[in-house]
Amino acid sequence: MESSNQSANLDDDDNAITTIPSTVNAYLSPSYWDERFSKEEQYEWFKDYSHFRHLIQPHLTPHSSVLELGCGNSQMCEELHRDGAINITCIDLSTVAVERMRKRLLSQGLKDIKVLQADMIELPFEDECFDLVIEKGTMDVLFVDSGDPWNPRPETMSKVMATLKGVHRVLKADGTFISITFGQPHFRRPIFNEPEFSWSVEYATFGETFHYFVYVLKKGKRLSYDDVPVKRFEAAPINLFHEELESEDFAFRINVDELNC
Repeated sequence: MESSNQSANLDDDDNAITTIPSTVNAYLSPSYWDERFSKEEQYEWFKDYSHFRHLIQPHLTPHSSVLELGCGNSQMCEELHRDGAINITCIDLSTVAVERMRKRLLSQGLKDIKVLQADMIELPFEDECFDLVIEKGTMDVLFVDSGDPWNPRPETMSKVMATLKGVHRVLKADGTFISITFGQPHFRRPIFNEPEFSWSVEYATFGETFHYFVYVLKKGKRLSYDDVPVKRFEAAPINLFHEELESEDFAFRINVDELNC
């Protein structure tokens, strides 16, 4: 399904983008991201860190080794660093994003944040080397051509499962995976609860006009391999100031919903 070709005039700041793609399938194209990142200084999918910081902090310590999947031009790694994490690795498929992120971090004196060109489907890391893996909207891109959300295409599920298996592999025995997504529990639960994963699954939400979901998956904490329910944990309320109906997030979600109907 196609969206409007109208320019997305968000704010007159670094979050402004030139246009929303005419079709969500563009998000699957590496050339789209290279071109976008060559022009766009910074953009935050699913709101900036301040909106969900209260959900991340309980899982972050100064000693945490952190991996961010699909960093793009987000400021999340800088915010994690400000919150005390000093061992951070960011990856992105786009070489343009990686090069520009490296330059941005160096300009701030953040030499200890590593930025690598890599595919989250094939993580190039040793087993059990990260305490925390986090992604914000990166896995959602894999679902833009998934078809029926209740029964995603095999091609989609192959990429999703490869990503999750890689995350599970690189997490330490008691590590945590945090996924910030549009994906609702009735769609994500069957995937996260596949029998090869040993993590427990909890979630919280943030947002007003529509909800974003924050899944917290704790490796080694699964009680059984039965079809256990996903636990919702309570988070302190937070007042958000946003224009969600005018954002690219909204257009992205509407297009994916239409595509999957």
